Amino acid sequence: MSIKMRVTAAVLAATTLGGVLWFNHRADAGTTPSYRLGKVERGSVKSTVSATGTLGAVRTVEVGTQVSGQISALYVDYNSHVKKGQLIARIDPILQEQAVADAQAGLARAEAVVTQTQLEYDRSKKLHDQQIATDAEFNVAQSNYAQARASLTSARINLQRARQNLSYTNIYSPIDGVVVERAMDVGQTVAASLSAPKLFVIANDLARMQILASVDESDIGKIQAGQPVTFTVQSFPDRQFTGSVEQVRLNSTTLNNVVSYTAVVSVSNEDGKLLPGMTASVKLVTASADDVLTVPSTALRFTPPEGAKTNAPVRPARPAGDSAAAPNVAAGGPPAGGFPGGFPGGPGGNGAPRRPRPSGSQPGSMAQLWTVDASGVLTPHRVKLGISDGQKTAITSRDLEQGTSIVIGATQPGSTTTASTGTTANPLQPQAANRGRGPGGPF
Repeated sequence: MSIKMRVTAAVLAATTLGGVLWFNHRADAGTTPSYRLGKVERGSVKSTVSATGTLGAVRTVEVGTQVSGQISALYVDYNSHVKKGQLIARIDPILQEQAVADAQAGLARAEAVVTQTQLEYDRSKKLHDQQIATDAEFNVAQSNYAQARASLTSARINLQRARQNLSYTNIYSPIDGVVVERAMDVGQTVAASLSAPKLFVIANDLARMQILASVDESDIGKIQAGQPVTFTVQSFPDRQFTGSVEQVRLNSTTLNNVVSYTAVVSVSNEDGKLLPGMTASVKLVTASADDVLTVPSTALRFTPPEGAKTNAPVRPARPAGDSAAAPNVAAGGPPAGGFPGGFPGGPGGNGAPRRPRPSGSQPGSMAQLWTVDASGVLTPHRVKLGISDGQKTAITSRDLEQGTSIVIGATQPGSTTTASTGTTANPLQPQAANRGRGPGGPF
């Protein structure tokens, strides 16, 4: 063979080998997903229950009136600070003054009648003792005198009542506080009938307020008096206020078939920023942990996607009392019904793929995290879960340390979306993989 032919053959062989290697590289690159990473950190975690509620004064008093009449004067307005016993309004007293005058006249008439009947009684008694007046005449005089005295007592009571009603035309504050509502204007007529009409609402002390937070029945068992609380209001979205649970009321409220309970949260308001009626977004702290390892909660929901390279999987321990702990698929083990391609499935498999479920998420249960090396190979790590705030979860681990990078999501080749959790199979749709036929799938 000539030298020229040998060179040509060598070039063709090198080109063919390069093409095969390039094709294999492209095939591997086209099937290997890319991963998003988070870090194991050390810090504090607080487990909270979210609720909403309304701010209000600890004590409010509705000030009314016990007599009817026209409002003649108002001495306070909205936001006025008042003291107990301070005059805050007045009702036109003319009707009550007339009632007092009438009662005084009635009393005078009663006194005159008593004087007259007493004289008649004394004369009748004297004549009766001398046996000049008959018993009937004496009894009449005695009865008239007794009735006159009773009428005098009634007249005195009527005068006392009229004077009391006159005093009711002056409205006084029953407590120290702030006027938060004024319901009447000067010139308006109020009618005191079965219930006293409302004139003012006075809050005793806005330096201490309370939130009536509505807590769902599924969370109320976690709430106890004394637990710390944080909350925000729309007026100050960047400021976090604090308080504590003062009381959990036993009475429930049902709205649209949803049962909730009221937790009373005590709040300090020394700077006066909080106002009655504000809506508060409340977080009630049910548990906390300091100086613990934490991971992003999304990392606990990650499941290696199809085409991922993994080391020997570690099946997470089943949490105590949890019969539905993470299945083989979530742990990286062989799926029931066989691997894609026909390897035998697990014992008792029915050929249908299991719906992936996340590992136990309750504190004390076991879960699985994944790390990835430079070549893209995933390694599972068993961890024990602590409390969670929804964004991060406390863990206990033998081989993960602060600063370790862990997988929190994956992007499939050719896809613009990022998956951070395992895909939940729809039982109503056929699955493309894991279709073994019975205890063992076909080869």
